[in-house]
Amino acid sequence: MGGIKKEFQLLKNNLTVLGSAVSAFFAAASVKIIVIVVPKDAEAAARSALAPELFSSDKKIIFVIGGETRRASVYNALCALAPFNPCYVLIHDGARPWVSVPLIENIIGAVKKHGAVIPLLPVTDTPKEIDGGAEGFIISHLKRANVGFAQTPQAFKYPEILQAHEKAANKTDEEFTDDAEIWGRFIGQVAVIPGEQDNKKITFPEDLN
Repeated sequence: MGGIKKEFQLLKNNLTVLGSAVSAFFAAASVKIIVIVVPKDAEAAARSALAPELFSSDKKIIFVIGGETRRASVYNALCALAPFNPCYVLIHDGARPWVSVPLIENIIGAVKKHGAVIPLLPVTDTPKEIDGGAEGFIISHLKRANVGFAQTPQAFKYPEILQAHEKAANKTDEEFTDDAEIWGRFIGQVAVIPGEQDNKKITFPEDLN
């Protein structure tokens, strides 16, 4: 992105990327505590990226210093929740500002039923598995109906996802791309519900528009 950290960039609605995402979770009645993972010395910037009225709510905001990897950062956040003994936790990318309250509520309903659930978007192009980089060779022709694009928030039973992250932390030779993979590796199956096209992740400057 360059310049300002993307989570602190302004959107057209005059909310920051982070502020927009956090506001959606504040609007979800079932969400009581929000943990925001920030780089070292970035808590003040993160606070200023949020609407002031969020701090006067009865919902709690906790800031946690992140780790060297995404997995380590999520683990730090999960540990910060331990004193509150939650039943479930939703894990969301701060760079997905357009998450909707209905999607959050649907995820909460589904995790109560399944224990682990993520939103998934259908694949519209035909996916291929290759054996190397962009100029490798195709090794498998995947069926679009059997694959999808994972989104966040991803929701889990809290004690089990914390245990899974504790085990993942000891697997220094393995890299995990998201929390659904960690759950699948150490706990069991992950259910899916339909994701939303508007729930996109900001990666490049043009994604802000």
